Amino acid sequence: MKYFTPFLLTCFLCSGLVFAQQKQITLEEIWNGGFRTEGMEALHSMANGQQYSVLDFNRQTRSTAIDIYDYKTLSKVKTLVSSSNLADVDYFTDYTFSEDESKVLLATNVESIFRHSTLANYYVFDTATGKITGVAEDKIQEPTFSPDGTKVAYGLNNNLFVKDLKTGATTKITTDGLDNKIINGITDWVYEEEFAFVRAFEWNTASNKIAFIRFDESNVPEFSMDVFGTDLYPKQEVFKYPKAGEPNSVVSLHVFDLAKNKTTAISLDKSYSDFYIPRIKWTNNADVLSAQYSNRHQNELDLWMINTSNQTSKLVLTDKDPAYVDVTDNLTFLDDNSFIWTSEKDGYNHIYHYKQDGKLINQITKGDWEVTNYYGFDKKSKKLFYQSVENGSINRDVYSIGLNGKGKTRLSEKDGTNSASFSADFTYFINTYSSATTPPLYTLNDSKSGKVIKVIKDNKALSNKLSQYAISKKEFSTIKVNGNDLNMWMIKPANFDASKTYPLFMYQYSGPGSQQVANSWLSANDYWYEMLAQKGYIVACVDGRGTGFKGAAFKKATQKELGKYELEDQIAAAKQLGDLAYIDKDRIGIWGWSFGGFMSSNAIFKGNDVFKMAIAVAPVTSWRFYDSIYTERYMTTPQENPSGYDENSPINHVDKLKGDFLLVHGTADDNVHVQNSMRMIEALIQANKQFEWMIYPDKNHGIYGGNTRLHLYTKMTNFLDRTLGDKL
Repeated sequence: MKYFTPFLLTCFLCSGLVFAQQKQITLEEIWNGGFRTEGMEALHSMANGQQYSVLDFNRQTRSTAIDIYDYKTLSKVKTLVSSSNLADVDYFTDYTFSEDESKVLLATNVESIFRHSTLANYYVFDTATGKITGVAEDKIQEPTFSPDGTKVAYGLNNNLFVKDLKTGATTKITTDGLDNKIINGITDWVYEEEFAFVRAFEWNTASNKIAFIRFDESNVPEFSMDVFGTDLYPKQEVFKYPKAGEPNSVVSLHVFDLAKNKTTAISLDKSYSDFYIPRIKWTNNADVLSAQYSNRHQNELDLWMINTSNQTSKLVLTDKDPAYVDVTDNLTFLDDNSFIWTSEKDGYNHIYHYKQDGKLINQITKGDWEVTNYYGFDKKSKKLFYQSVENGSINRDVYSIGLNGKGKTRLSEKDGTNSASFSADFTYFINTYSSATTPPLYTLNDSKSGKVIKVIKDNKALSNKLSQYAISKKEFSTIKVNGNDLNMWMIKPANFDASKTYPLFMYQYSGPGSQQVANSWLSANDYWYEMLAQKGYIVACVDGRGTGFKGAAFKKATQKELGKYELEDQIAAAKQLGDLAYIDKDRIGIWGWSFGGFMSSNAIFKGNDVFKMAIAVAPVTSWRFYDSIYTERYMTTPQENPSGYDENSPINHVDKLKGDFLLVHGTADDNVHVQNSMRMIEALIQANKQFEWMIYPDKNHGIYGGNTRLHLYTKMTNFLDRTLGDKL
C-alpha cells in the first residue's frame, strides 16, 4: 500500500532461522524467565579509569560479591568483598563507593516503598581493613557518603541524620519530621513518581554542608488503600496524594552547616507561589548551590545560583515553553563552573554550554533530531559524550563532540539501540547494543574512535535457543496518518500467507514523550506477541502524536487534550491497516497498560466502529483522578481546563461500548488508583453495558509477584482468543 515506507532494518530475527521449525513459545516459559538475557549488574567504573566493578551472584554459595575487572583484558583482578566472608551480612543486593573508593556502602534486606524508594539495612565496608560497620540499627533511606568519605547522611522517619564514620557518633539534623505531615530530605510521593528522584539532599564538595528540600504535606489530601493480606482483618495504608488541581506539598530549601550545627532556610530574590523544586545540585564552589524552581504549570524552569555563605542568590537561566519544560539530570558543572544544560528551545532536545552567570557560550549539538542521553565531559580532550536519535528516531547511537560543537564522531557502529557506560577517565566505554534481531551485546570500546576492543557478553546462548522456535520478524515501517509519518512495527505469523485474512491485535502506550516502536531487543511482551503470531494473529504497534524523539512540536501536539489526537491516530491507523487484503477489518482489537489502558478504553468506546475488543490494564479513567505534577504538566488544572479533562476521559463515554471489553487492576496500585476502575465499572453498570473485569488483590501498578503475571497473561490470552481469535 502506498502509505507504507519500509525502514532499512527490516530483517530476520536470527541468521539461519528457519520459520518452519515447530517449537512454540508458551506463557509459562515467558514468565518463568526462559528468555532472560545476561547483563552486567551494578556496573561501576573505578576511579583509576582502568578497572570496573560489577555485582556478581554465586548460585552455589548463595552469596554476592563485588568483583573488580580490568578494562584491557576483561579478566577479573580480584574480589573486593564477598558476603560469604562477612559475619553480619548474608548477602547484599547493591553497593556504592565513597569518592576515594576506600569505603563501600552495602545494601541488604531491601524492601520497596513506592516505585523508586526503598528501605534497607546498610553497612560500610572498609576496603583497607576489611572491617564492616552498620550505619544504623533501623532500615534507612538513601544513605550517601560525604565527598571526603568520613560521614554518611541518610533519611529515617522523615528526618535527616549524619553518621561520623571516625567517631561512630550520629547527629540528627532535623527534628520536625512527622508521617504524612513533614518530610526532610526525602521526596514525597508525587515528586518521587513524577520527578523521578528520592534523595532530596546533597553534600557540598567540602563535606561541611548539606542542602535539603523540606516537604510540608499537611494540606495535601490523603488517599487510602486496603491491604487485604492474610490476617482476619485487612489493614489500611494511608498516604498523601495530590490529585490534579488539589494542594501540593509546600516545599522549602534549607542548608545545614555541620561546623555550626545550624540549619538555614534559603530565600531567593524572587517570590514564588505554588511552585516545585525538582532539582538541587552543588557547584564546584563549596558555598554555591544550584537549585531549579518551576511554576505549577511547569512551563517555566528557573536555574538559581545561591551563595550559602552570604545568603545571596542569582537567577542565571530561565527556560520557557508554551507547553512545558522537561526536568533532567543533565546539569553538569565544569571546572570553571560554566555548565552544560539541555533544552528543547530550538524545537529539539540539544546540549548547550553556559557561563556560570548564565550567558550562553554556544549550542553544542544542532539538528532535526534529539539528544536522548548525556554521558559526561572529558576535560582532557574537551569532548562531551552523548546518545541521540540522529540515525533515525527508532535507533540510538553514542557520539562524542567537542565542547565547541566541532568534531562530532559516531562511536557506535550498528543500527539499533546503543548505550554507553564510560570509564572514569573516558578512555573506554562499555557499549550495550541490541536490536530487534540481536539480543544485548556488551563490548569494550575505545572512546576516541568507538572501535570495539573486546566482546564482554553476547547472549549467544539465548540466540541459539531462539533458533529452535518459530519466531517471526518484527517489521518496521511508517504509516501516513493525519498528515504525519508515524513509526510502526508489525509481527506476522511465521507461516504468513498474504492470500489469507488475519485478526489484528494492536498494542500502544501513547503517553507524552514515550516510545514503543524502537529497534531494540525483545521484551517479555514481545515474546507474548510472538506467541500470538504463532496462533495466527497479526500484532502491530503505532506511535502516534504525543510520543517522543521526533521533536518538541510532535511531542507537545496533545497539550491540554490528552487522549484526543492520540486516539485519532490509533483509530485512523487501525482503519488503514484494516484495508489491507490480509487483515480482517471486522476483527481488530487493541490493548494497553496505564496510559495505554486509558487509550484502549477510549478506543473501544469512541472507536466502536473499528475495534471489536479491547483490554485495559490499570487505566486512568479520568484525569481528575491522577496526580498533580504529571497531569497538570500536560493539561493544566481541571479548574482551568474542564473540557480537556472530561471530553477525553473514557469514564464519560461508557455508553458507546459495543465490543468486548476486559478491565484489569491491582487493588494496591498507589500510582493509578483502583478507584479509576471502580468508578468506570459503576458507570458501565449504570449504562447497562456488559464487560469483563479482573482484580488482583494487593498488587501494585506493575501487577506482579509469584504467578500473578502468568495468570494475567493467561487471562488476556483467553479473552483475546474468545473475542478475536474465534476463526483461527
